Amino acid sequence: MSPHIRSARLWASVATAALALSFAGAGQASAADVNNARNSGFESGLGNWTCSANSGTTVSSPVHGGTAALKATPAGQDNAQCTQSVAVKPNSTYSLSAWVQGGYTYLGVTGTGTTDVSTWTPDSSSWKQLTTSFTTGASTTSVTVYTHGWYGQAPYYADDVSVYGPDGGGGSDPNPTVPATPAGLSVSSTTSSSASLSWNAVSGATGYNVYRNGTKVTAVTGTSATVTGLAASTSYSFQVTATNSAGESAKSTAVTATTTSGGGNDGIALPKHAVTGYWQNFNNGATVQKLSDVSSQYDIIAVAFADATTTPGAVTFNLDSAGLGGYTVDQFKADIKAKQAAGKKVIVSVGGQNGTISVNDSTSATNFANSVYSLMQTYGFDGVDIDLENGLNATYMSQALHSLASKAGSSLVLTMAPQTIDMQSTSNSYFQTALNVKDILTVVNMQYYNSGSMLGCDGKVYSQGSVDFLTALACIQLEGGLSPSQVGLGLPASTSAAGSGYVSPTVVNNALDCLTKGTGCGSFKPSKTYPDLRGAMTWSTNWDASAGSSWSNTVGAHVHALP
Repeated sequence: MSPHIRSARLWASVATAALALSFAGAGQASAADVNNARNSGFESGLGNWTCSANSGTTVSSPVHGGTAALKATPAGQDNAQCTQSVAVKPNSTYSLSAWVQGGYTYLGVTGTGTTDVSTWTPDSSSWKQLTTSFTTGASTTSVTVYTHGWYGQAPYYADDVSVYGPDGGGGSDPNPTVPATPAGLSVSSTTSSSASLSWNAVSGATGYNVYRNGTKVTAVTGTSATVTGLAASTSYSFQVTATNSAGESAKSTAVTATTTSGGGNDGIALPKHAVTGYWQNFNNGATVQKLSDVSSQYDIIAVAFADATTTPGAVTFNLDSAGLGGYTVDQFKADIKAKQAAGKKVIVSVGGQNGTISVNDSTSATNFANSVYSLMQTYGFDGVDIDLENGLNATYMSQALHSLASKAGSSLVLTMAPQTIDMQSTSNSYFQTALNVKDILTVVNMQYYNSGSMLGCDGKVYSQGSVDFLTALACIQLEGGLSPSQVGLGLPASTSAAGSGYVSPTVVNNALDCLTKGTGCGSFKPSKTYPDLRGAMTWSTNWDASAGSSWSNTVGAHVHALP
Protein backbone atom coordinates (compact mmCIF):
# COMPACT_ATOMS: atom_id res chain seq x y z
CA MET A 1 0.00 0.00 0.00
CA SER A 2 1.22 3.44 -0.79
CA PRO A 3 0.09 6.99 -1.39
CA HIS A 4 1.83 6.64 -4.72
CA ILE A 5 2.13 3.78 -7.17
CA ARG A 6 4.94 1.68 -5.90
CA SER A 7 7.81 0.40 -7.98
CA ALA A 8 7.57 -3.25 -8.83
CA ARG A 9 10.01 -5.53 -7.08
CA LEU A 10 11.37 -7.60 -9.89
CA TRP A 11 12.23 -10.99 -8.51
CA ALA A 12 11.35 -12.91 -11.66
CA SER A 13 14.92 -14.00 -12.37
CA VAL A 14 15.34 -15.25 -8.84
CA ALA A 15 12.13 -17.24 -8.87
CA THR A 16 12.81 -18.63 -12.34
CA ALA A 17 16.16 -19.94 -11.17
CA ALA A 18 14.29 -21.86 -8.51
CA LEU A 19 12.79 -24.10 -11.19
CA ALA A 20 16.03 -26.00 -11.29
CA LEU A 21 16.14 -26.62 -7.57
CA SER A 22 15.42 -29.96 -5.96
CA PHE A 23 13.94 -30.18 -2.48
CA ALA A 24 14.80 -33.80 -1.75
CA GLY A 25 14.31 -35.03 1.81
CA ALA A 26 17.29 -36.16 3.86
CA GLY A 27 17.77 -39.89 4.31
CA GLN A 28 18.41 -41.53 7.66
CA ALA A 29 22.01 -41.92 8.77
CA SER A 30 23.59 -44.96 10.39
CA ALA A 31 25.45 -45.01 13.68
CA ALA A 32 28.81 -44.96 11.88
CA ASP A 33 28.04 -41.86 9.84
CA VAL A 34 30.02 -38.66 10.33
CA ASN A 35 30.03 -35.07 9.15
CA ASN A 36 32.51 -35.19 6.27
CA ALA A 37 32.76 -31.41 5.89
CA ARG A 38 35.91 -29.80 7.28
CA ASN A 39 35.87 -26.54 9.20
CA SER A 40 32.10 -26.78 8.97
CA GLY A 41 31.55 -24.02 11.51
CA PHE A 42 34.21 -21.66 10.08
CA GLU A 43 36.04 -21.67 13.40
CA SER A 44 39.33 -21.80 11.44
CA GLY A 45 38.53 -18.86 9.20
CA LEU A 46 38.08 -19.87 5.58
CA GLY A 47 40.27 -22.94 5.95
CA ASN A 48 39.14 -25.70 3.56
CA TRP A 49 36.83 -23.22 1.82
CA THR A 50 37.29 -21.19 -1.39
CA CYS A 51 35.10 -18.15 -2.10
CA SER A 52 34.75 -16.53 -5.52
CA ALA A 53 36.13 -13.01 -6.08
CA ASN A 54 37.24 -12.68 -2.45
CA SER A 55 33.56 -12.48 -1.55
CA GLY A 56 33.80 -14.44 1.70
CA THR A 57 35.06 -13.69 5.17
CA THR A 58 34.35 -14.95 8.67
CA VAL A 59 32.55 -12.94 11.35
CA SER A 60 31.95 -13.30 15.07
CA SER A 61 28.34 -12.12 14.82
CA PRO A 62 25.83 -13.34 13.90
CA VAL A 63 26.80 -16.96 14.49
CA HIS A 64 24.63 -20.04 14.73
CA GLY A 65 27.03 -22.15 16.75
CA GLY A 66 30.54 -21.67 18.08
CA THR A 67 32.27 -18.34 17.66
CA ALA A 68 32.37 -17.80 13.88
CA ALA A 69 30.27 -17.93 10.73
CA LEU A 70 30.72 -17.25 7.01
CA LYS A 71 29.67 -13.91 5.57
CA ALA A 72 29.67 -13.75 1.77
CA THR A 73 28.72 -10.66 -0.24
CA PRO A 74 27.50 -10.80 -3.87
CA ALA A 75 28.79 -7.97 -6.06
CA GLY A 76 28.26 -7.23 -9.73
CA GLN A 77 28.23 -10.48 -11.69
CA ASP A 78 29.57 -12.51 -8.73
CA ASN A 79 27.07 -14.41 -6.58
CA ALA A 80 29.54 -15.00 -3.70
CA GLN A 81 29.93 -18.74 -4.13
CA CYS A 82 31.98 -20.56 -1.48
CA THR A 83 32.98 -24.18 -2.10
CA GLN A 84 34.64 -27.13 -0.42
CA SER A 85 35.78 -30.45 -1.89
CA VAL A 86 34.50 -33.21 0.37
CA ALA A 87 35.65 -36.84 0.36
CA VAL A 88 32.79 -39.33 0.10
CA LYS A 89 32.19 -43.04 -0.48
CA PRO A 90 30.76 -44.40 -3.73
CA ASN A 91 27.15 -45.63 -3.84
CA SER A 92 26.30 -43.84 -0.59
CA THR A 93 23.61 -41.44 0.55
CA TYR A 94 24.49 -38.19 2.35
CA SER A 95 22.45 -35.52 4.06
CA LEU A 96 23.59 -32.00 3.18
CA SER A 97 22.60 -29.16 5.49
CA ALA A 98 23.65 -25.71 6.65
CA TRP A 99 22.28 -22.92 8.79
CA VAL A 100 21.86 -19.66 6.88
CA GLN A 101 20.72 -16.08 7.43
CA GLY A 102 20.65 -12.79 5.55
CA GLY A 103 20.08 -12.41 1.81
CA TYR A 104 19.01 -15.07 -0.67
CA THR A 105 21.06 -18.19 0.08
CA TYR A 106 21.62 -21.36 -1.92
CA LEU A 107 23.12 -24.66 -0.73
CA GLY A 108 24.05 -27.42 -3.14
CA VAL A 109 26.46 -30.08 -4.31
CA THR A 110 28.01 -30.98 -7.67
CA GLY A 111 30.02 -33.94 -8.93
CA THR A 112 27.86 -36.54 -7.24
CA GLY A 113 27.98 -38.95 -10.17
CA THR A 114 24.18 -39.13 -10.03
CA THR A 115 21.84 -36.17 -9.62
CA ASP A 116 23.34 -32.95 -8.31
CA VAL A 117 20.96 -31.19 -5.92
CA SER A 118 20.44 -27.77 -4.37
CA THR A 119 18.00 -25.88 -2.19
CA TRP A 120 17.52 -22.23 -1.29
CA THR A 121 15.67 -19.73 0.85
CA PRO A 122 14.66 -16.09 0.40
CA ASP A 123 16.14 -13.47 2.69
CA SER A 124 15.80 -14.38 6.37
CA SER A 125 16.30 -12.24 9.47
CA SER A 126 17.08 -15.26 11.67
CA TRP A 127 18.94 -18.55 11.30
CA LYS A 128 17.21 -21.15 9.14
CA GLN A 129 18.41 -24.66 8.30
CA LEU A 130 18.59 -25.67 4.64
CA THR A 131 18.56 -29.43 4.12
CA THR A 132 18.66 -31.75 1.12
CA SER A 133 20.27 -35.14 0.31
CA PHE A 134 22.22 -36.78 -2.47
CA THR A 135 23.52 -40.19 -3.52
CA THR A 136 26.99 -40.76 -4.94
CA GLY A 137 27.75 -42.73 -8.09
CA ALA A 138 29.63 -46.00 -8.35
CA SER A 139 33.02 -44.31 -8.81
CA THR A 140 32.48 -41.03 -6.94
CA THR A 141 35.02 -40.36 -4.18
CA SER A 142 34.64 -36.58 -3.79
CA VAL A 143 31.98 -33.94 -4.34
CA THR A 144 31.95 -30.16 -4.27
CA VAL A 145 29.66 -28.55 -1.73
CA TYR A 146 28.76 -24.92 -2.27
CA THR A 147 26.84 -21.98 -0.88
CA HIS A 148 26.09 -18.82 -2.80
CA GLY A 149 23.87 -15.77 -2.72
CA TRP A 150 22.13 -13.94 -5.55
CA TYR A 151 23.30 -11.17 -7.83
CA GLY A 152 22.84 -7.72 -6.39
CA GLN A 153 21.25 -9.00 -3.19
CA ALA A 154 22.29 -8.60 0.43
CA PRO A 155 25.17 -10.56 2.00
CA TYR A 156 24.33 -13.99 3.34
CA TYR A 157 25.65 -15.84 6.38
CA ALA A 158 26.26 -19.59 6.66
CA ASP A 159 27.30 -21.77 9.58
CA ASP A 160 27.46 -25.39 10.72
CA VAL A 161 27.62 -26.98 7.27
CA SER A 162 27.12 -30.75 7.37
CA VAL A 163 27.74 -33.51 4.81
CA TYR A 164 26.46 -36.33 6.98
CA GLY A 165 26.89 -39.93 5.89
CA PRO A 166 29.48 -42.71 5.54
CA ASP A 167 33.04 -41.65 6.33
CA GLY A 168 34.71 -40.70 3.07
CA GLY A 169 38.17 -40.83 4.63
CA GLY A 170 38.90 -37.13 4.34
CA GLY A 171 38.62 -36.44 8.04
CA SER A 172 35.93 -34.59 9.93
CA ASP A 173 35.53 -31.94 12.59
CA PRO A 174 35.47 -32.93 16.26
CA ASN A 175 32.10 -34.07 17.54
CA PRO A 176 30.08 -31.33 19.29
CA THR A 177 29.47 -31.39 23.00
CA VAL A 178 26.14 -30.99 24.78
CA PRO A 179 25.43 -27.25 25.11
CA ALA A 180 25.18 -25.41 28.41
CA THR A 181 21.89 -24.62 30.12
CA PRO A 182 20.26 -21.41 28.83
CA ALA A 183 20.29 -18.42 31.16
CA GLY A 184 18.22 -15.26 31.31
CA LEU A 185 14.81 -16.82 30.66
CA SER A 186 12.11 -14.16 31.05
CA VAL A 187 8.49 -13.46 30.14
CA SER A 188 8.33 -10.59 27.64
CA SER A 189 4.52 -10.38 27.33
CA THR A 190 1.27 -12.28 27.82
CA THR A 191 -2.24 -12.25 26.38
CA SER A 192 -5.32 -14.14 27.44
CA SER A 193 -4.13 -17.18 25.48
CA SER A 194 -0.36 -16.86 25.03
CA ALA A 195 2.96 -16.16 26.70
CA SER A 196 6.04 -14.75 24.94
CA LEU A 197 9.44 -15.84 26.27
CA SER A 198 13.05 -14.87 25.59
CA TRP A 199 16.46 -16.07 26.82
CA ASN A 200 20.19 -15.73 26.21
CA ALA A 201 21.92 -17.56 23.35
CA VAL A 202 24.05 -20.61 24.19
CA SER A 203 27.33 -21.24 22.36
CA GLY A 204 27.20 -24.40 20.25
CA ALA A 205 23.43 -24.74 20.45
CA THR A 206 21.53 -25.34 17.22
CA GLY A 207 18.06 -25.16 18.77
CA TYR A 208 16.05 -24.78 21.95
CA ASN A 209 13.17 -26.71 23.52
CA VAL A 210 10.48 -24.91 25.51
CA TYR A 211 8.74 -26.71 28.38
CA ARG A 212 5.44 -25.76 30.00
CA ASN A 213 4.81 -27.25 33.43
CA GLY A 214 7.51 -29.83 32.67
CA THR A 215 6.17 -30.90 29.25
CA LYS A 216 7.87 -29.94 25.98
CA VAL A 217 5.52 -27.75 23.94
CA THR A 218 7.65 -26.33 21.13
CA ALA A 219 11.15 -26.25 19.60
CA VAL A 220 12.74 -23.16 18.04
CA THR A 221 16.08 -22.14 16.56
CA GLY A 222 16.13 -18.59 17.93
CA THR A 223 16.17 -17.21 21.46
CA SER A 224 12.49 -16.39 21.78
CA ALA A 225 9.18 -18.21 21.50
CA THR A 226 5.48 -17.56 21.92
CA VAL A 227 3.47 -20.38 23.47
CA THR A 228 -0.19 -20.28 22.47
CA GLY A 229 -3.33 -22.18 23.38
CA LEU A 230 -3.26 -21.15 27.04
CA ALA A 231 -6.23 -20.56 29.31
CA ALA A 232 -7.10 -17.04 30.44
CA SER A 233 -6.17 -15.85 33.94
CA THR A 234 -3.93 -18.89 34.51
CA SER A 235 -0.32 -19.20 35.74
CA TYR A 236 2.13 -21.46 33.91
CA SER A 237 5.73 -22.50 34.65
CA PHE A 238 8.17 -22.38 31.72
CA GLN A 239 11.71 -23.73 31.23
CA VAL A 240 14.07 -23.88 28.24
CA THR A 241 16.82 -26.28 27.16
CA ALA A 242 19.54 -25.92 24.51
CA THR A 243 20.11 -28.66 21.92
CA ASN A 244 22.53 -29.77 19.22
CA SER A 245 23.49 -33.07 17.63
CA ALA A 246 25.27 -34.13 20.84
CA GLY A 247 22.14 -33.88 22.97
CA GLU A 248 20.07 -31.62 25.18
CA SER A 249 21.13 -29.45 28.11
CA ALA A 250 19.56 -29.44 31.54
CA LYS A 251 16.41 -27.33 31.95
CA SER A 252 16.80 -23.66 32.78
CA THR A 253 15.56 -21.99 35.92
CA ALA A 254 11.76 -21.82 35.71
CA VAL A 255 9.79 -18.61 35.22
CA THR A 256 6.08 -18.08 35.78
CA ALA A 257 3.79 -16.43 33.26
CA THR A 258 0.19 -15.51 34.08
CA THR A 259 -2.20 -14.97 31.18
CA THR A 260 -4.57 -12.03 31.11
CA SER A 261 -8.35 -12.26 31.28
CA GLY A 262 -10.59 -11.98 28.23
CA GLY A 263 -9.53 -14.65 25.79
CA GLY A 264 -8.12 -14.33 22.32
CA ASN A 265 -9.83 -12.52 19.44
CA ASP A 266 -13.23 -14.18 19.73
CA GLY A 267 -15.08 -11.01 20.73
CA ILE A 268 -14.66 -9.37 17.31
CA ALA A 269 -18.00 -9.13 15.53
CA LEU A 270 -16.68 -9.70 12.03
CA PRO A 271 -18.46 -11.83 9.44
CA LYS A 272 -16.96 -15.21 8.62
CA HIS A 273 -15.90 -13.82 5.23
CA ALA A 274 -14.82 -10.19 5.24
CA VAL A 275 -13.69 -7.49 2.80
CA THR A 276 -10.93 -5.05 3.76
CA GLY A 277 -10.36 -1.71 2.03
CA TYR A 278 -7.70 0.97 2.56
CA TRP A 279 -9.01 4.53 2.88
CA GLN A 280 -6.59 7.22 1.73
CA ASN A 281 -5.88 10.06 4.14
CA PHE A 282 -4.49 12.08 1.23
CA ASN A 283 -5.35 13.09 -2.32
CA ASN A 284 -3.31 11.37 -5.04
CA GLY A 285 -5.77 11.64 -7.90
CA ALA A 286 -8.23 9.01 -6.75
CA THR A 287 -11.70 10.00 -5.62
CA VAL A 288 -11.44 11.93 -2.35
CA GLN A 289 -13.65 10.35 0.30
CA LYS A 290 -14.86 10.90 3.81
CA LEU A 291 -15.19 7.68 5.79
CA SER A 292 -18.94 8.06 5.43
CA ASP A 293 -18.51 7.76 1.65
CA VAL A 294 -16.89 4.30 1.85
CA SER A 295 -19.04 1.51 0.40
CA SER A 296 -20.92 -0.69 2.85
CA GLN A 297 -19.31 -3.71 1.16
CA TYR A 298 -16.17 -3.05 3.25
CA ASP A 299 -16.16 -4.79 6.63
CA ILE A 300 -12.72 -3.54 7.70
CA ILE A 301 -11.59 -0.04 6.73
CA ALA A 302 -7.86 0.59 7.17
CA VAL A 303 -7.04 4.28 7.50
CA ALA A 304 -3.80 4.93 5.61
CA PHE A 305 -1.53 5.93 7.24
CA ALA A 306 -0.21 6.67 10.73
CA ASP A 307 2.91 8.85 10.84
CA ALA A 308 6.25 8.27 12.53
CA THR A 309 7.39 10.54 15.35
CA THR A 310 10.81 11.46 16.69
CA THR A 311 10.32 8.88 19.45
CA PRO A 312 11.63 5.47 18.26
CA GLY A 313 8.75 3.12 17.48
CA ALA A 314 6.01 5.64 18.30
CA VAL A 315 3.38 6.70 15.78
CA THR A 316 0.78 9.45 15.55
CA PHE A 317 -2.07 10.30 13.19
CA ASN A 318 -2.68 13.57 11.37
CA LEU A 319 -5.89 13.94 9.39
CA ASP A 320 -5.18 15.64 6.05
CA SER A 321 -8.09 18.05 6.39
CA ALA A 322 -6.82 20.36 3.64
CA GLY A 323 -6.27 17.56 1.15
CA LEU A 324 -9.67 16.05 1.95
CA GLY A 325 -11.74 19.13 1.26
CA GLY A 326 -11.97 20.46 4.80
CA TYR A 327 -12.81 17.14 6.47
CA THR A 328 -12.58 17.88 10.20
CA VAL A 329 -11.34 15.69 13.02
CA ASP A 330 -14.75 15.81 14.68
CA GLN A 331 -16.42 14.64 11.45
CA PHE A 332 -13.80 11.91 11.11
CA LYS A 333 -14.43 10.64 14.65
CA ALA A 334 -18.18 10.76 14.13
CA ASP A 335 -17.85 8.79 10.89
CA ILE A 336 -15.80 6.13 12.68
CA LYS A 337 -18.59 5.73 15.24
CA ALA A 338 -21.20 5.55 12.48
CA LYS A 339 -19.28 2.82 10.65
CA GLN A 340 -18.92 0.89 13.89
CA ALA A 341 -22.64 1.25 14.59
CA ALA A 342 -23.18 -0.34 11.15
CA GLY A 343 -21.06 -3.32 12.17
CA LYS A 344 -17.85 -2.21 10.46
CA LYS A 345 -14.33 -2.05 11.90
CA VAL A 346 -12.06 0.97 11.38
CA ILE A 347 -8.35 0.51 12.04
CA VAL A 348 -5.24 2.62 11.59
CA SER A 349 -2.61 1.37 9.14
CA VAL A 350 1.07 1.75 9.97
CA GLY A 351 3.65 1.88 7.19
CA GLY A 352 3.11 2.06 3.46
CA GLN A 353 5.88 2.48 0.92
CA ASN A 354 7.18 5.58 2.66
CA GLY A 355 6.67 4.30 6.21
CA THR A 356 9.71 4.86 8.42
CA ILE A 357 8.54 3.21 11.64
CA SER A 358 11.21 0.97 13.18
CA VAL A 359 10.51 -1.38 16.09
CA ASN A 360 13.83 -3.06 16.81
CA ASP A 361 14.23 -3.19 20.58
CA SER A 362 12.13 -3.44 23.74
CA THR A 363 11.91 0.32 24.16
CA SER A 364 10.61 0.98 20.66
CA ALA A 365 8.21 -1.98 21.02
CA THR A 366 6.75 -0.39 24.15
CA ASN A 367 6.54 2.99 22.42
CA PHE A 368 4.73 1.43 19.46
CA ALA A 369 2.15 -0.35 21.63
CA ASN A 370 1.52 2.69 23.81
CA SER A 371 1.17 5.11 20.89
CA VAL A 372 -1.16 2.86 18.86
CA TYR A 373 -3.33 2.30 21.94
CA SER A 374 -3.43 6.04 22.49
CA LEU A 375 -4.69 6.52 18.90
CA MET A 376 -7.34 3.88 19.49
CA GLN A 377 -8.55 5.80 22.54
CA THR A 378 -8.37 9.20 20.84
CA TYR A 379 -10.07 8.36 17.55
CA GLY A 380 -11.94 5.17 18.38
CA PHE A 381 -9.95 2.89 16.07
CA ASP A 382 -10.68 -0.82 16.50
CA GLY A 383 -7.09 -1.89 15.95
CA VAL A 384 -4.05 -1.65 13.73
CA ASP A 385 -2.83 -2.79 10.33
CA ILE A 386 0.87 -3.59 9.84
CA ASP A 387 1.98 -2.53 6.35
CA LEU A 388 5.70 -2.04 6.92
CA GLU A 389 7.24 -2.43 3.47
CA ASN A 390 10.81 -1.61 4.49
CA GLY A 391 11.38 -4.57 6.81
CA LEU A 392 10.47 -5.42 10.38
CA ASN A 393 11.98 -7.22 13.36
CA ALA A 394 9.86 -10.29 14.13
CA THR A 395 10.89 -10.50 17.79
CA TYR A 396 10.15 -6.93 18.78
CA MET A 397 7.15 -6.33 16.51
CA SER A 398 5.57 -9.47 17.98
CA GLN A 399 6.36 -8.14 21.45
CA ALA A 400 4.79 -4.80 20.55
CA LEU A 401 1.61 -6.35 19.17
CA HIS A 402 1.14 -8.66 22.14
CA SER A 403 1.63 -5.68 24.43
CA LEU A 404 -1.00 -3.77 22.45
CA ALA A 405 -3.38 -6.73 22.71
CA SER A 406 -2.93 -6.83 26.47
CA LYS A 407 -4.08 -3.19 26.59
CA ALA A 408 -6.87 -3.35 24.00
CA GLY A 409 -8.29 -6.72 25.01
CA SER A 410 -10.15 -9.28 22.94
CA SER A 411 -11.81 -6.67 20.69
CA LEU A 412 -8.51 -5.78 18.97
CA VAL A 413 -8.52 -6.08 15.18
CA LEU A 414 -5.03 -6.89 13.88
CA THR A 415 -4.34 -7.11 10.16
CA MET A 416 -1.17 -7.31 8.09
CA ALA A 417 -0.40 -6.50 4.45
CA PRO A 418 2.96 -8.04 3.47
CA GLN A 419 4.36 -8.04 -0.04
CA THR A 420 4.63 -11.34 -1.92
CA ILE A 421 8.36 -11.69 -1.24
CA ASP A 422 7.68 -11.35 2.49
CA MET A 423 5.58 -14.53 2.61
CA GLN A 424 7.60 -16.93 0.47
CA SER A 425 9.03 -18.70 3.51
CA THR A 426 8.09 -19.12 7.16
CA SER A 427 11.64 -18.04 8.01
CA ASN A 428 10.97 -14.55 6.66
CA SER A 429 10.52 -11.95 9.38
CA TYR A 430 7.03 -10.94 8.20
CA PHE A 431 5.82 -14.55 8.12
CA GLN A 432 7.47 -15.17 11.51
CA THR A 433 5.64 -12.18 12.95
CA ALA A 434 2.29 -13.43 11.63
CA LEU A 435 2.90 -16.83 13.20
CA ASN A 436 4.12 -15.26 16.45
CA VAL A 437 0.89 -13.28 16.82
CA LYS A 438 -1.42 -15.93 15.44
CA ASP A 439 -3.34 -15.94 18.72
CA ILE A 440 -4.42 -12.31 18.22
CA LEU A 441 -4.25 -12.04 14.41
CA THR A 442 -7.38 -11.22 12.43
CA VAL A 443 -6.16 -11.55 8.83
CA VAL A 444 -3.09 -11.33 6.59
CA ASN A 445 -4.01 -9.68 3.27
CA MET A 446 -0.89 -10.21 1.17
CA GLN A 447 -0.41 -7.75 -1.71
CA TYR A 448 -0.61 -9.80 -4.92
CA TYR A 449 0.60 -6.88 -7.02
CA ASN A 450 3.69 -4.79 -7.79
CA SER A 451 5.47 -8.14 -7.73
CA GLY A 452 7.64 -10.24 -9.96
CA SER A 453 7.15 -13.97 -10.46
CA MET A 454 7.08 -15.99 -7.25
CA LEU A 455 7.13 -19.57 -6.07
CA GLY A 456 3.88 -21.31 -5.21
CA CYS A 457 3.52 -23.92 -2.49
CA ASP A 458 4.17 -26.61 -5.13
CA GLY A 459 7.64 -25.21 -5.88
CA LYS A 460 6.61 -23.95 -9.32
CA VAL A 461 7.00 -20.35 -10.48
CA TYR A 462 3.88 -18.26 -11.13
CA SER A 463 3.50 -14.80 -12.63
CA GLN A 464 1.18 -12.13 -11.28
CA GLY A 465 -2.09 -11.44 -13.03
CA SER A 466 -3.54 -14.96 -12.94
CA VAL A 467 -5.74 -17.17 -10.78
CA ASP A 468 -2.74 -19.47 -10.24
CA PHE A 469 -0.63 -16.63 -8.83
CA LEU A 470 -3.29 -15.95 -6.21
CA THR A 471 -4.07 -19.53 -5.25
CA ALA A 472 -0.58 -21.06 -5.34
CA LEU A 473 0.90 -18.26 -3.23
CA ALA A 474 -2.01 -18.24 -0.78
CA CYS A 475 -1.37 -21.95 -0.33
CA ILE A 476 2.02 -21.14 1.24
CA GLN A 477 0.30 -19.24 4.04
CA LEU A 478 -2.51 -21.78 4.40
CA GLU A 479 -0.05 -24.67 4.69
CA GLY A 480 2.59 -22.64 6.55
CA GLY A 481 0.75 -22.30 9.83
CA LEU A 482 -1.92 -19.62 9.43
CA SER A 483 -5.56 -20.48 9.92
CA PRO A 484 -7.68 -20.13 6.74
CA SER A 485 -9.70 -17.46 8.57
CA GLN A 486 -6.46 -15.46 8.82
CA VAL A 487 -5.74 -15.43 5.07
CA GLY A 488 -7.12 -12.92 2.56
CA LEU A 489 -6.29 -11.96 -1.03
CA GLY A 490 -5.07 -8.36 -1.54
CA LEU A 491 -5.56 -6.82 -5.01
CA PRO A 492 -5.65 -3.33 -6.53
CA ALA A 493 -9.10 -1.89 -7.18
CA SER A 494 -8.19 -0.62 -10.64
CA THR A 495 -5.31 -0.38 -13.09
CA SER A 496 -4.52 3.07 -11.66
CA ALA A 497 -4.16 1.75 -8.12
CA ALA A 498 -0.89 -0.16 -8.63
CA GLY A 499 2.04 -0.32 -10.98
CA SER A 500 1.24 -3.91 -11.97
CA GLY A 501 -0.79 -6.91 -10.91
CA TYR A 502 -4.34 -5.70 -11.48
CA VAL A 503 -6.76 -8.49 -12.33
CA SER A 504 -10.45 -8.24 -13.03
CA PRO A 505 -12.84 -8.87 -10.14
CA THR A 506 -13.84 -12.09 -11.91
CA VAL A 507 -10.32 -13.46 -11.50
CA VAL A 508 -10.39 -12.59 -7.79
CA ASN A 509 -13.70 -14.39 -7.42
CA ASN A 510 -12.40 -17.43 -9.28
CA ALA A 511 -9.42 -17.59 -6.91
CA LEU A 512 -11.72 -17.34 -3.89
CA ASP A 513 -13.86 -20.16 -5.28
CA CYS A 514 -10.79 -22.28 -6.02
CA LEU A 515 -9.52 -21.98 -2.46
CA THR A 516 -12.86 -22.32 -0.69
CA LYS A 517 -14.76 -24.73 -2.96
CA GLY A 518 -12.25 -26.24 -5.40
CA THR A 519 -13.92 -24.65 -8.45
CA GLY A 520 -12.70 -21.96 -10.80
CA CYS A 521 -9.05 -23.03 -10.48
CA GLY A 522 -6.38 -22.58 -13.10
CA SER A 523 -3.56 -25.11 -13.61
CA PHE A 524 -2.83 -25.08 -9.87
CA LYS A 525 -5.35 -26.96 -7.77
CA PRO A 526 -4.88 -26.99 -3.98
CA SER A 527 -4.75 -30.42 -2.36
CA LYS A 528 -7.74 -29.46 -0.22
CA THR A 529 -10.23 -26.63 0.12
CA TYR A 530 -10.28 -23.91 2.76
CA PRO A 531 -13.93 -22.96 3.28
CA ASP A 532 -13.06 -20.64 6.19
CA LEU A 533 -10.84 -18.39 4.05
CA ARG A 534 -11.35 -14.87 5.39
CA GLY A 535 -11.89 -13.00 2.12
CA ALA A 536 -10.25 -10.21 0.12
CA MET A 537 -8.68 -6.77 0.38
CA THR A 538 -8.16 -3.88 -2.00
CA TRP A 539 -6.05 -0.77 -2.37
CA SER A 540 -8.01 1.39 -2.15
CA THR A 541 -11.61 2.40 -1.41
CA ASN A 542 -10.77 5.64 -3.20
CA TRP A 543 -9.54 3.98 -6.38
CA ASP A 544 -12.53 1.65 -6.19
CA ALA A 545 -14.81 4.68 -6.11
CA SER A 546 -12.93 6.20 -9.07
CA ALA A 547 -13.76 3.04 -11.04
CA GLY A 548 -17.45 3.16 -10.18
CA SER A 549 -17.12 0.75 -7.21
CA SER A 550 -16.78 -2.15 -9.64
CA TRP A 551 -14.35 -4.01 -7.38
CA SER A 552 -16.35 -3.78 -4.14
CA ASN A 553 -19.69 -4.46 -5.81
CA THR A 554 -18.35 -7.57 -7.55
CA VAL A 555 -15.82 -9.00 -5.12
CA GLY A 556 -17.58 -7.76 -1.98
CA ALA A 557 -20.85 -9.39 -2.91
CA HIS A 558 -19.03 -12.61 -3.82
CA VAL A 559 -17.08 -12.72 -0.54
CA HIS A 560 -20.21 -12.22 1.52
CA ALA A 561 -21.97 -14.98 -0.42
CA LEU A 562 -19.26 -17.58 0.28
CA PRO A 563 -20.57 -20.49 2.38
